[in-house]
Amino acid sequence: MKPNEHSRALRSRRDFLLRGTGLGGLALSSLLSAEAALAAPGGANAVNPLASKPPHHAPTAKSVIWLFMEGGPSHIDLFDPKPALERLAGQPVPPSYGKIVTAMGTANNTLMPSKRKWKQYGQSGLWVSDWYSHMAKHADDLTLLRSCWADGLNHVGSVCQMNTGSILGGRPSMGAWTQYGLGAANQDLPAFVVLADEKPVTGGPKNWSSGFLPATYQGTLFRRDGAPILYLDNPESVSAKQQRSKLDLIATLNRQFAADKPEDTDLQARLNSYELAYRMQAAAPEAVDLSKESDETKRLYGIDEPHTAKYGTNLLLARRLVERGVRFVEAYSGSGSMWDSHTDMEGNHGKMCRSSDKPIAGLLSDLKARGLLDETLVVWGGEFGRTAFNEAGDGRDHNPWSFSMWMAGGGVKPGQTIGTTDEIGLRAVDRPIHVHDIHATILHLLGLNHLQLTYLHNGRSERPTLVAGNLIQEIYS
Repeated sequence: MKPNEHSRALRSRRDFLLRGTGLGGLALSSLLSAEAALAAPGGANAVNPLASKPPHHAPTAKSVIWLFMEGGPSHIDLFDPKPALERLAGQPVPPSYGKIVTAMGTANNTLMPSKRKWKQYGQSGLWVSDWYSHMAKHADDLTLLRSCWADGLNHVGSVCQMNTGSILGGRPSMGAWTQYGLGAANQDLPAFVVLADEKPVTGGPKNWSSGFLPATYQGTLFRRDGAPILYLDNPESVSAKQQRSKLDLIATLNRQFAADKPEDTDLQARLNSYELAYRMQAAAPEAVDLSKESDETKRLYGIDEPHTAKYGTNLLLARRLVERGVRFVEAYSGSGSMWDSHTDMEGNHGKMCRSSDKPIAGLLSDLKARGLLDETLVVWGGEFGRTAFNEAGDGRDHNPWSFSMWMAGGGVKPGQTIGTTDEIGLRAVDRPIHVHDIHATILHLLGLNHLQLTYLHNGRSERPTLVAGNLIQEIYS
């Protein structure tokens, strides 16, 4: 059905219900109330859908920096030591673990111990391997979640779930829900920014999509090289006054066209994007200009070293963005599933840890020194973990049944470890934490109740955590 046909049909149904009695009239009254709420200030059809909105409760975090280790970092080689693997090395998984279905059919392969050296750090005594020696110095700033679990076996679905709550594409991402719930704190910059690594993110734009929410709430992907945002500058022949006049005319024509198409959110998103782009012409170049940072700060992030320069640059940019009010920044390490270590665990993880360890430690130090860590929630993790049994002799398979993540800042109670896994790190045992629980907790720290943050879609009040999600109260209480 075309948009104008949809509008006529909608008006016809309204007329029918208005002339009727009983439940039909009551249903229409409810629908009209919902539409009025959407059209009201702060509603989905408001003139400025990114206007700042009040939270459900007092937030402890203003912004999120999500450090997404795409490909599945091995928890049993980074944050969850398993001495039992030394004793069981070379043996099959004990029958007591039951049936195991893996992505690559490796469940009958033998157990492989970690080659890492482990040490406890800080007053919290957090166990961290030598692969993350820089980050380990921030042990007392972290809350480690050891018992995370997810639903997908493969990267595309699992990366999608960690971003949207579902292994199937089409739902809004966490950044989109955050924008929808809170609006933008800085009207001159995107409220949700995605920073990729060397390769495209597995699954692409669906990971920062607005899904069924209005298109305005989708994330903005910054480019790795060159200007982060394409075509931001005017052509040399177009003055600022001419650009403003052109946008005003386009806005007038588009609003006239959209007057009888309130359901067309793509059109409103286009109008908003034009206006945002115009404002960004002044704000964005300054925000992404790293030349204004001191040499000491650049060294802190490892920008002066070849193997840390790329991720360090992204994380310094992430700090500059949240410093300027950007709500949600997702910074991928190893986009394109580069943490995926089916073979050569030592070489793969050694390289990925070397490129991310110092930049992450630098980010935490920098946020703390600037007084930003208290109001910025930093999240670290991938889409799943790795198996304790080998693949191809020196690699590990996908493990969605248990993996580690950590959070810092933004109201998180630091210096604790929550949850445990079994003695070989195969499954979460104590305090299992699902992806929905992680999402619910992130939203809570931002001041949003995941049960109250809803959007009417196809007659159903959708929420970020579908029909699940429990707060990880130990994190903040």
